[in-house]
Amino acid sequence: MTKLTIVAFDGARHELDVENGSTVMENAVRNSVPGIEAECGGACACATCHVYVDDAWAAQVGAPEAMEEDMLDFAYDVRPTSRLSCQIKVSEALDGLIVHVPERQA
Repeated sequence: MTKLTIVAFDGARHELDVENGSTVMENAVRNSVPGIEAECGGACACATCHVYVDDAWAAQVGAPEAMEEDMLDFAYDVRPTSRLSCQIKVSEALDGLIVHVPERQA
């Protein structure tokens, strides 16, 4: 199991033990983390699972692919560490990952 922390906009920390191979979005939805709407169910066809990767993890998580970048154009308050949580696959290399939920989704 890998440790994942999702910080809701109100500052509440959701510290989760998650399966490798799952996505940050799947785990947020499964654990009812507020602010992750995931309207498309993880198909990278909306921007309602937008998160900010914690600065300490940005290099490890990496940059978005072209399709994800296109969807981020529709996200609210995009920042340099913005990602769609449906596109971040959990692995041992991301053990301890922290992401933050924006004020609202697009």
